[in-house]
Amino acid sequence: MIKTEKEYLESKNRLEQEYKTLEDHENKMKDAGLNKEQIKLAIDPLVSFTLLLREEVEEYEKLKRGQFDSFVNLSGLGRTLIALRIYKGMTQKDLAEKLGVLEPQVSRDERNEYHGASIEKIQKVLNALNVTIKSEISPDFRSVV
Repeated sequence: MIKTEKEYLESKNRLEQEYKTLEDHENKMKDAGLNKEQIKLAIDPLVSFTLLLREEVEEYEKLKRGQFDSFVNLSGLGRTLIALRIYKGMTQKDLAEKLGVLEPQVSRDERNEYHGASIEKIQKVLNALNVTIKSEISPDFRSVV
């Protein structure tokens, strides 16, 4: 997951380079007389990497537009906190200042996607982001004997 604008810009540049590399490789293999199947076999790993990188860039762009995935039972809450920071246009440094901590702490929390964070810490992050999360409880009565 891309977490900073710097990572986003680097990934976007890398993606452009990967597209050019793919095209160059394909042209060289055509010139060498390889058929379509041989070329596909040779460049598939590069294509896979490029597709993954494109997905990450597109995901970051969605977050910046405020398009978030939902989460269930707090699974994915950490990714949502990161997404909200990105959407709000805040850097990790900005969030750290609002929380009264150093930037490396925010970076570490985000790298771990807030795994193991206390409810209090999550609430502080939500407050710093000026965000309210509303939940809906749906008990599963099928498991009651």
